[in-house]
Amino acid sequence: MNPSWVDNGRVPARKPDQEKVRAALDAQLVALDSPPYDGPEARLADALVEAVAAAYDRGLEPERAAARYAVRHLLDRLAAAAPGRSVEVRVPPYAAVQAVEGPRHTRGTPPNVVEMDARTWLELALGRLTWAEAMAKGAVSASGARADLSAHLPLR
Repeated sequence: MNPSWVDNGRVPARKPDQEKVRAALDAQLVALDSPPYDGPEARLADALVEAVAAAYDRGLEPERAAARYAVRHLLDRLAAAAPGRSVEVRVPPYAAVQAVEGPRHTRGTPPNVVEMDARTWLELALGRLTWAEAMAKGAVSASGARADLSAHLPLR
């Protein structure tokens, strides 16, 4: 089994095409006036997250494909760290996952939903923003008794 897949009682997450991830990373690096990535393939997704964070830090909108892969990577890490199906975490328009142990949801709108934009998700996942700070500034919409992700963030 591929170690990057997430098994939390559902179909494992699909591993993204590494060539597409590399192309997205290189496009983001070019947009940042940086040379193409030449590090190990095992660090490709983390380098992509760092490049997207650097774009935000510079006040730039990240490249769409780079943001999508970075969001997906961090959501998959959340699902691996907090397996379950009781909370749906949405980062539109890029991706959503079900995570956190608890009552299983199978149909309709989940009772526990967390939704935010890509920048907020990246900042929460990396520990640049706390759950309390994100909630206080209204950057996260969280509904349901289990929709508090503070115990699972930042991702390690």
